[in-house]
Amino acid sequence: MDKPTGAPVAGRDYPSDIAKVRSWFPTDAACLDYLDWLRWPGGFICPHCASAEAGREATGRYRCRKCDKQVSVTAGTIFHRTRTPLTVWFEATWLMTAPKMGVSASHVHRVLPVSSYQTAWTMLTKLRQVMSTTDSQPLTGRVEIDETFFGGPRPGVAGRGAAGKTLVAGAIEIDDHGWGRARLAVINDASAKSLRAFITDNVAPGATVVSDAWRSYPPALGGYEHVPVNVSASGKPAHEVLPAVHRLFAQVKRMVEGTYQGSGSVGHLQEYLDEFVFRFNRRHSRHRGLVFMRLLQRAVAAAPVGYRDLVRASRVKEKRPPGVVGPRRRPGSLEVVPEKRPWRAAEDRDSGT
Repeated sequence: MDKPTGAPVAGRDYPSDIAKVRSWFPTDAACLDYLDWLRWPGGFICPHCASAEAGREATGRYRCRKCDKQVSVTAGTIFHRTRTPLTVWFEATWLMTAPKMGVSASHVHRVLPVSSYQTAWTMLTKLRQVMSTTDSQPLTGRVEIDETFFGGPRPGVAGRGAAGKTLVAGAIEIDDHGWGRARLAVINDASAKSLRAFITDNVAPGATVVSDAWRSYPPALGGYEHVPVNVSASGKPAHEVLPAVHRLFAQVKRMVEGTYQGSGSVGHLQEYLDEFVFRFNRRHSRHRGLVFMRLLQRAVAAAPVGYRDLVRASRVKEKRPPGVVGPRRRPGSLEVVPEKRPWRAAEDRDSGT
């Protein structure tokens, strides 16, 4: 019996391991077809006029029959005008999504055929910024919150006023079954204003927030049920009083210090935090290949960004919602039928090819 097409299936909708990545996507043409399938789940839609009527040029581009514009699969995405083969992009994407601690540009430069460290860094930074656009649903239920400092062994005072370091706020859902989703963000300081901005951006109104007894939390938590815990009075260290959020901090610091050798500069630290949260919030995904698919799905829904913008650490903004994975169809006007791929099996069966 065929599995339902509504839920993505390993071996049909996404590869199950790196060997499958290489066998499914040996050429840029195969990669383009997969990106086409992810970008336009119901068939091609012209980004200029929203028409579904299009033909296929010899170059593989679509030509809209309404506005006569040519559209490539990668146009207007993070792959726009890339000089790096898509096969390399796909392997880099797998490397980014598979390990718990991520992958560095130095490692990608060593193991993949990229021309320079800068090319590897650019690819990973673009993917990392796409990761930052994906988690829009706020945390709910019971949420632990605290802050921590990132930074090297520079002189400074202890506590929330530590000099020369970067302050990061963290929040994580907790319940009787364990930990849920998390959020991490660089904040200016531990003032009520900064904490309020972090909380309202990441925690749903009405949630129960568990924090320490820092004086900024009560004014920052209007509209939330607040459960303050006095760490000093408890006689226990903070990581025992607020175990979930401090375990979160420990894991992300291991990533930054280990994978990136502590290179979490103020300009790019938020990107590393977003990368960590992307994987952490998908740690229960039924297959790592599904995370690979989800990241590519969002990569074709994100606006292109140039190298100079990356250096300035600007954030990619999602310009259109990613397609919903479900029943697929080719546009009736598609003149060049792609060769069969695992992800096209259902539509090939439906069309009788």
